[in-house]
Amino acid sequence: MTEFVIRLADERGRVQEQMHAAATAEELRARFTQAGYYVYSVKARGLLAGQTRNKKVKLETFLVFNQQFLTLIRAGLPILSSIELLARRQKLPHFRAQLEDVATRVKNGESISESFEAQGGFPIVYTTTLLAGERSGNLEEVLQRYLDFQRVSLTFRKKLTASLIYPAVLVVMVVGLFIFLITFVVPRFAELYEQLGTKLPAITTFLLALGKYAQSYGVYFAAAVALLVFLLIRWMKTDNGATLVDKIRISLPLIGSVWLKYQVGLFARTLSTLLTGGLPLVPSLETAAKSIDSRQISKAVFASVESVREGKGLSVSLDATHVFPELAVEMIEVGESTGALPQMLNSVAEFFEEDVQTNLTAAMSLIEPAILIVMGVVVVTILIALYLPIFSLSAGAGGSGGQ
Repeated sequence: MTEFVIRLADERGRVQEQMHAAATAEELRARFTQAGYYVYSVKARGLLAGQTRNKKVKLETFLVFNQQFLTLIRAGLPILSSIELLARRQKLPHFRAQLEDVATRVKNGESISESFEAQGGFPIVYTTTLLAGERSGNLEEVLQRYLDFQRVSLTFRKKLTASLIYPAVLVVMVVGLFIFLITFVVPRFAELYEQLGTKLPAITTFLLALGKYAQSYGVYFAAAVALLVFLLIRWMKTDNGATLVDKIRISLPLIGSVWLKYQVGLFARTLSTLLTGGLPLVPSLETAAKSIDSRQISKAVFASVESVREGKGLSVSLDATHVFPELAVEMIEVGESTGALPQMLNSVAEFFEEDVQTNLTAAMSLIEPAILIVMGVVVVTILIALYLPIFSLSAGAGGSGGQ
C-alpha cells in the first residue's frame, strides 16, 4: 500500500487535499469518483523527509548518475527499471531516497520531469531538459546534450576554483601569521619591556596594547565576527540582500567585469542547451534566468521575456536592459538573422568563458604579489616595532660605554 495525496472537490465545489493509502493511484481515483467527488489529481506522497527532499546532490555525483541513466536507456532498459536499478546501487542515502521517490511517482503515472521536479533538489535546467525530451520524444539526445553542457560547466568551474586556491591560501597565511604574532609573540615582549621599565616608542606602545587587548578580548571579538558573518550570509540569501550584493559585485573595478562575463557565458550556454533540446524561446529564457546566480542579469532576462512575447527579437530585448555586454548582444543578433541562434549562443559562451579565464589569470598574477607584499610589510612592521626599543637600549649602552 502506498500513501497518496488526493486533491478533490465535493458536491458544493469546495476543494480540499486529503491523504489516503491505496494500492495504485487509479484505484484511489476510482474510489472517490464513485463516491461523487470530482478528483483533480492523485500524487504519491513523498517518501522523503523535508530536509532530504530539498537536499542538493553534488554535481559530480549527479553527472555520474545521468551518464549511467543514459547508458541504460540506450541499452533498451525501460526508464522506470533504469531508475530503480540506479537507486539500488546509489550509496548516498539522501540521493537514493530521492531516486526511490522518483521511481514511485513514475510507477504511479507521473512523468519523469514532474517526478524529478517534485524532489526540489535538482537543477531547474535538468527538469526542464527532461520536459523537452518528453515532448519531443527524444529523451536520449536531450540527456546527452545536458551531460555535455554540465561537463563543460564543471570543467570551467574547476579551472576557476584552481585559479583562486593559491590566493586564498596566501590570505589565510597572512591572517594566521598576524594572529600568531599579536596573540603569542607580542605578549612575550610586553613582559620583557615591563620588567625593563624603559620608555617605549609610540608604535611599540600601540602594538603592545593591541596584543594585550587581543589576549583579553580576542575570543569575544572572534565570536562577534562569526555572528556578523552568519547574519551577513543569512541576509545575502534574501532577495534584497542578494540583489544589493550582486550590484556591488558587478560595480567593482576588476572583479565586476569578470563576474558579469561569467554569468553571461553561463546564461548563453544554458539557453543554447534548452533551445537545442526543442524548448520554445520564452520558456527557455525563463528557465535560463532562474539558473544563473546574478540577480541583475536574471532580472534583465525576465524583463526581456515580455519584449520577446510581444514579437521583438532577443538581441533587441536584451540590449534594452542595458546589462548585457554589447559584444554578446551583437553575436546574438547575428545568430537570429542567420537562423543559428543556439550555435551562436554556444559561441558567446565559449568566448566569454575564455575571456573570464584570461582576465582571472591576469588578475591573479597581480593579486598574488600584492598579497605577498602586504604579508611582508605586516611582518616587518611588527618586528621593527618589537625590536626598536632593544636597538635603542643597545645604542644607549654603546654610547655610555664610549664616554
